[in-house]
Amino acid sequence: MFGFGKKEKKKELKQYITGAGACVVTKSVLNGETGLKWLFRETDGIGNGWVALGESDTQAYVDDAANYAIVDFNTLANIEPAVLNILHMPAGADLEFKPDPSGGYFVDTVNGKEIREPVKAPIQEAFEQNLKYLNKESYPAEELLRYFHGKGDMRIFCMGEADFPSGEIIIADPLVYLGNDKYTEPLNRKIPTGSYPVELAILDSPVAGLRIAAARLKIRETDICRYEIAMPAGTTAAQYNQPGIFAGFGVDAGMACFCDAAAAKEFGEFSDGWHQQNPGKNQYDDYFAQLFRSSYEAYPDVQREDGDFIEWEVPGYGHRIAMFASGLGDGLYTGYWGLDAGEEVTELIIPFMNPDYFS
Repeated sequence: MFGFGKKEKKKELKQYITGAGACVVTKSVLNGETGLKWLFRETDGIGNGWVALGESDTQAYVDDAANYAIVDFNTLANIEPAVLNILHMPAGADLEFKPDPSGGYFVDTVNGKEIREPVKAPIQEAFEQNLKYLNKESYPAEELLRYFHGKGDMRIFCMGEADFPSGEIIIADPLVYLGNDKYTEPLNRKIPTGSYPVELAILDSPVAGLRIAAARLKIRETDICRYEIAMPAGTTAAQYNQPGIFAGFGVDAGMACFCDAAAAKEFGEFSDGWHQQNPGKNQYDDYFAQLFRSSYEAYPDVQREDGDFIEWEVPGYGHRIAMFASGLGDGLYTGYWGLDAGEEVTELIIPFMNPDYFS
């Protein structure tokens, strides 16, 4: 069993980091009897898996479980702050500490690389890569086909339908911008009036957890020949990035939606009335949150516990809006038309996450 030795007068610890988990440290290092020398991360180890050994620790010493203690990672950081640089290295990491006048650094014993700067957490690195992937003017067709056409390992889930009485489509953050003409406008292509299924590409990522990698409004069954960026009404793809012309939509509440322009106005009227009847209340916390939780209870295998999607009918109007989580949350996202050989719209897709970065 791991444990602590006899009690000694405790030094006041600095709070370098919180929530980093427990790690295993030899008591010789913990008690200041020797300097930190070796650090490795175990797969399925105790706490966060990190184990620290001292410079003078012998083989016989490290073979005795009584010579180890389990401490918070912050305690190890108080002994040697350089460990903060390597916290997010993966299981299997094997490092040697090198003291120097700058305070010390680690060397990867596998490749000899010096580690003098913080290693990014996998989710942070993936997030930064993903930002560069999104909102491009165009993608090769196979890049977007992989989300919903059997070319990837994502689970496809039909969350319901959305109604389009006018055939004008709005994609927006429903909890912040929908119903406000100043921030939302229809897209540049119309679809036949009617109701259409909304499908979600569900990614179960070891890095980011269960997420919606993409959403699509499925309009026709014809084969897609190419994708084209969805622009605001009155513009074309050729005007992408011209001054004063903005493609894409901002998300500030971690949500997106497929909505008809007429239903968006209905939503705005509903929202105004709700706020008048519920002064001081938050529309998500006090209205939508329970609907999303109910969605989770109905479909727990394809969304997070607080719920990631709802098919919602505007009270008093009857038109349905599809609301869903926007991948990793807030940001800027863009829709793309899937066009068939006759240049007819087959689908509208919003990619949120490149699955390659989150595997």
